[in-house]
Amino acid sequence: MAQEKKATNGVEWRINIADGSSKILVQEEGLVTRAWLGLKYLILKVWSFFKKARDVGVNDPRKVVHCLKVGTALAVVSIFYFMRPLYEGVGGNAMWAIMTVVVVFENTVGATICKSLNRVCGTTLAGMLAFSVHWVATKSGERFEPFIIGASVFILASAATFSRFIPSVKQRFDYGVVIFILTFSLVAVSGYRVDKLFALAHERLATIIIGISLCIFVSMIICPIWAGRELYTLITTNMDKLANSLDGCVDEYFNQNESDKTSDKKSLGYKCVLSSKASEESLANFARWEPAHGSFGFKHPWKQYPKIGASMRNCAYCIEALTSCTGSENQAPEFLQKQLSNVCLRVSSISSNVIRELSETVKTMKRSSVIDSLVEDMGSAVEELQDTVRSLSNSFNPPIENTDTNSAPTETDMAIPLVQVIPLVTFASLLIEIATRIKGVVKAVKELADLAEFKVDVEDKCKENQPNSGLAQDQLKDEETMKTLQRV
Repeated sequence: MAQEKKATNGVEWRINIADGSSKILVQEEGLVTRAWLGLKYLILKVWSFFKKARDVGVNDPRKVVHCLKVGTALAVVSIFYFMRPLYEGVGGNAMWAIMTVVVVFENTVGATICKSLNRVCGTTLAGMLAFSVHWVATKSGERFEPFIIGASVFILASAATFSRFIPSVKQRFDYGVVIFILTFSLVAVSGYRVDKLFALAHERLATIIIGISLCIFVSMIICPIWAGRELYTLITTNMDKLANSLDGCVDEYFNQNESDKTSDKKSLGYKCVLSSKASEESLANFARWEPAHGSFGFKHPWKQYPKIGASMRNCAYCIEALTSCTGSENQAPEFLQKQLSNVCLRVSSISSNVIRELSETVKTMKRSSVIDSLVEDMGSAVEELQDTVRSLSNSFNPPIENTDTNSAPTETDMAIPLVQVIPLVTFASLLIEIATRIKGVVKAVKELADLAEFKVDVEDKCKENQPNSGLAQDQLKDEETMKTLQRV
């Protein structure tokens, strides 16, 4: 006999079966309700997806332009299929042109040119070697032909794959090596069964060159996105973020500004510098393939920009340590912070001004006439901070509560003052280290200016010399007046 018992929460029912077991009865929802909930969930997911896609397009409209450029290139290359004379001219291999556009067209001009040249060189070299191997194999007879082809595929594919582990080859020619392995394997193996191998390879190479030419043309003519310009913008933007982070971190430590979202965002700008290494190296690699454009010449020293980024990351690591000091629970007393606040703020202000001046140098591609004086001011401010820290350490004596004047203070008496001083001294030491590492950024930017032959900013020199020249003219006028009075 089954007995129904209502659950304590009033939702489920349990029945006892004759064999002693029990079973829970759950009220099933209607099919309409479940279908409506599933449809609602699907609509929300689709709406969220389109909203994210819209945000991506609004934040960077160039991505939308790139998509339109790829669509344009594919539409144009499809003409080889639509028009019979063109289709017959390439021997029915027009699909290779479409495939080339799909795999070669990249966001920047440099990346597109790099992959295009890699594809052409890899295809050409692999085709020549495959024909050579095919000729040797056919001359050796039908018995040895498959062994020669198989051995050549094994040796060349293994050697080419090993070359991908070499850093210099992987950085610039990795895609070309992959195309070499693919093309050589296809041509060498298919040559064993295909009679008109040369004609087939010639038609495919022609269609690949057509697709590559179209990609380069569209990428350079329609709203081009230059990898060199992207690298240049990334470096200058990171410099400004680094300067803002330094100012924000020191101001926050000494409570000079109110904590809000804007100041917190500026203080965390150094994280962009720490995470930009891969982007800098990739853009520098692609920028080498680009022709002269804008203010950048054909032999512009793109290798120097990653060096500038590396020197900025050395500063960013110290700023990250500064932020940990700011958020630490162990803080120095306010009366100790006041003794170093002015000097620390001066060091951070001058140091950030040095970074901003370097950013302006890279932006305008003109040598700064004030950077040397700013570096000297930064050095003098650092020396002043060192003297202040040294005097603070020497003059700060812990209170001695021991009534016995003959006995020395115990370790317990001296522990509290040391704990109070150490956080402030650590913060000041990190600030001094940042100023020292900024000199590495100055050196890297000066090397860039020498290699790229930056011009001297004549306007700044004129502005600097104007007050001195005015004083000199006044002195000459005074001397002439005195001489006139003496004559009279």
